[in-house]
Amino acid sequence: MADRHRPSVLIVDDHAAFRSFAHLLLDGDGWNVLGEAGDGVEALAAIARRRPDVVLLDIQLPDRSGFEVAEELARDPASPCVVLMSSRERADYGTRVGSAHACGFLCKRELSGAALATLAGDDAAGPQTERR
Repeated sequence: MADRHRPSVLIVDDHAAFRSFAHLLLDGDGWNVLGEAGDGVEALAAIARRRPDVVLLDIQLPDRSGFEVAEELARDPASPCVVLMSSRERADYGTRVGSAHACGFLCKRELSGAALATLAGDDAAGPQTERR
């Protein structure tokens, strides 16, 4: 059962070491980490099953891009807030980040619970019946 006092997050990245690092970091910063996924297919299944408040989504996944996953999630009015992330800079993606179905973007080296909460805004406050 999810902890209703902490915002929930699902971490999606194809590098297990980064997922472990992000899990420990975000848990320590007060987030309820509901799980991890290594690719887009796993991510969509885990999101449907666990219904996180926020999805921390790597842009470069082995089976599809984070942009594609975010677009698919946006079709559901109750979709979670998606925060895109990459080891690359936002500028490297041109206008794609700004036009993506996402709450924001984080460079992986800038990841913290506070940075994620700032981008997630009200979605970091806990479950809601409808999201953007």
